[in-house]
Amino acid sequence: MITLLHLMSALALLVWGTHIVRTDVLRVYGAQLRRILSTSITRRWMAFAAGVGVTSLVQSSNATAVIVCSFVAQGLVGLTPALAIMLGADVGTALMTGVLSFDLSWVSPLLIFGGVVVYLSRRHTSVGRLGRAVIGLGLILLALELIGAATQPMMHAAGIKVLFSSLTGDVLLDALIGALFAMLTYSSLAAVLLSATLATSGIISLKVALCLVIGANLGSGVTALLSAASQNVAGRRVALGSMLFRLSGAIVVLPFINQLELVIAQFSHDLRFGVVAFHVIYNSVRCGLLLPLVEPMARLCVRLLPENPLDDDAIHSRHLDPGAIDTPTLALANASREVLRIGDLIEKMLHCLLPVIRENDTIRAQQIRRIDDDVDKLYTEVKMYMARVSREELSAREVRRWTDVITLTINLEQAGDIIVRIVKGLESKKIAPQRTFSEAGMQEVCEMHARLLASLQLGLSVFLEGDLRSAQKLLAEKESFRDLERAYAQSHLVRLAGQTQQSIETSSLHLDLISDMKRMHSLFCSTAYSVLDEAGLLRRSRMENKQEAGERHRMMENQDGDYSHPP
Repeated sequence: MITLLHLMSALALLVWGTHIVRTDVLRVYGAQLRRILSTSITRRWMAFAAGVGVTSLVQSSNATAVIVCSFVAQGLVGLTPALAIMLGADVGTALMTGVLSFDLSWVSPLLIFGGVVVYLSRRHTSVGRLGRAVIGLGLILLALELIGAATQPMMHAAGIKVLFSSLTGDVLLDALIGALFAMLTYSSLAAVLLSATLATSGIISLKVALCLVIGANLGSGVTALLSAASQNVAGRRVALGSMLFRLSGAIVVLPFINQLELVIAQFSHDLRFGVVAFHVIYNSVRCGLLLPLVEPMARLCVRLLPENPLDDDAIHSRHLDPGAIDTPTLALANASREVLRIGDLIEKMLHCLLPVIRENDTIRAQQIRRIDDDVDKLYTEVKMYMARVSREELSAREVRRWTDVITLTINLEQAGDIIVRIVKGLESKKIAPQRTFSEAGMQEVCEMHARLLASLQLGLSVFLEGDLRSAQKLLAEKESFRDLERAYAQSHLVRLAGQTQQSIETSSLHLDLISDMKRMHSLFCSTAYSVLDEAGLLRRSRMENKQEAGERHRMMENQDGDYSHPP
């Protein structure tokens, strides 16, 4: 049992090391790697090479799959080059498995020591993150050494042999077990290296190890399918095509596994090397032969996963017609309609927010997060659409409208992020510890929420119609809401001084909540500035606000003169 625990802990360390390397490499070079994947699509071999290179760096074909699926889901990359990238990713992860199979145990302490020194000294910089990735690489090599040490006693442990007795050479069963292990560890690399080590120790036969390797490739494909489940139909097609490529390779090779065992045994007496070499050659040959078939596979995936209008409507724009780009007036109108749709989503998020605040409704909290994902996607699509509208061809009025559309889009997206942040604060500071607001505090929050909704609706109306009177009303509401936030913050402090238990428990949350509402309110009221500026009233209103603020400041100085001007 102790031997098995050592093996499991070594495997866990291997998986954790690959996770660290993948995470930190993507944090530092994620933008560059994504740019490589999105631009290397002009030729099939370039896309294939990009998949090999990027996956070799991040050491995970699943990470590459996530990036490529998101690109296809956003329409940035076509399905055919995406499938070529995925074939390259399979080769890249196989090559990294071959590199890590060499005896590099002497490098492990140097990598860990050097990585720790760099990370601790430059923790919050890109260099520090690279140092953390180096630590992860050192942990991978250390884990491989520990796996080798843990498998040595297994040759003499009867219980361990009984545990692996099910791996008797049944091709389908062994492949299934390899797939399950790769899915559980989220790493085909760990499954392949463990299979090679077990074969070297004599715990499993070479034939079983080869079946486990093929199964690990299938398991990695299933993991990519699960990761792409949240994408739209276009994104899921990439994972499906990659899985079909892997499945076709397994169907062709598994019937000849006995002959392959004999060939490998003749050419190499080192079973570890033989298993890893089979993994590299199998993926390289398979992907090389399948590369010319990416276009037929793309057509097959489109047939198997046709467009779903409901799913497409939920996460894509309705009004951004690419054919209208050459007609700026129409393009701006289309973008304005899409921004109003984002505003409707924000309004829906606000309607869901009040039950979360008042009733601890976790279902509505999840709904808010889903809506915010739609807001983010629409925000990206509107932004990319507007970037294609040439401002050189716009009139002064159209340039102003172009700016208004972009500004409101950004403000609405920021408002969605604020709502999600509010939900996170409620979950951690109110729902989880089962706390409640005081009755007076809840009434204040409800009143601010109602006024926030009204201002959002008025702000969208001002954006759509450009009514001057509504814009003036909106700006006045902004001043009133700011004063209301200050008054409610002071009344909350009064309740604290009165030792109101509910106010004490939720003090930080309450103040953050009304402050976030004020920020959102300012974002909603920003549509008034363009209308007032066009009418020549913005500068005057700002001067009046400054004069009123100066008068209030002087009144406070007169009231507190003894403290403002000490002798």
